[in-house]
Amino acid sequence: MECEDQMNQTTDSKYECLLFDLDDTLYPLTSGISSEVTKNIQEYMIKKLGIEEAKVPGLCASLYKYYGTTMAGLKALGYNFDYEDFHSFVHGRLPYTMLKADPILRKLMLSLPIRKVIFTNADKNHAARVLNRLGLEDCFEGIISVETLNPINKDNSSAADDLKSNTAIFDIDSYCVFKIANINPQKTLFFDDSIRNLQTGKNMGLQTVWVGTSHRTDGVDYALESIHNIREAVPELWEAANEKDENFQQPGKISVETKVRA
Repeated sequence: MECEDQMNQTTDSKYECLLFDLDDTLYPLTSGISSEVTKNIQEYMIKKLGIEEAKVPGLCASLYKYYGTTMAGLKALGYNFDYEDFHSFVHGRLPYTMLKADPILRKLMLSLPIRKVIFTNADKNHAARVLNRLGLEDCFEGIISVETLNPINKDNSSAADDLKSNTAIFDIDSYCVFKIANINPQKTLFFDDSIRNLQTGKNMGLQTVWVGTSHRTDGVDYALESIHNIREAVPELWEAANEKDENFQQPGKISVETKVRA
């Protein structure tokens, strides 16, 4: 595969892993997918949860702002629903044809000599479909998705208690994300369009890149108007391209997820 022709990273490089958010990070907000997701979430709240239609837009916005995702907020408020049903309703009906192949981004990803992992609060099917539409399906070592973390362990009461007390159903600081993906946060660069996620990641030792703006703020090390600007903004990511690490496994066919009980 084309990815197999990439140069390898060195063990003493500044970064050992690049952690990428998916939606509105690897493709722009202007694609329209985000608006479709919001529309489907609101429809789910009305049809599946019985929330009054007039209250849904405001509630959806406030939950997203406070909890990071609307799903996390709904769970925190006590709404009982199945994760798979939620993601099937929200993502399963998306018009993925709105996303176009991005050969420029593909070339950038393939040229990066560093391990790359997707981190998304969506389900693995959504992630796989987005990556396929963008032409990036073989550019990442794996995907950390909502299924990967799989936090509910019915045989472990303490784990269940931890889940009840945790309002962030899927947040970078809520589970063993780094352990799951064998990531050293001190040597990882995290790309996201959410300042909330970036600031949380920064507090955990990650270096951070805010995608979608050129404005830097607290918790942000780099700011990119577009993911396409990565080479100009962070040229040191290519410094390892002149040396090889024989133990480094380059991505080919993507490893989607690993079941974990937390």
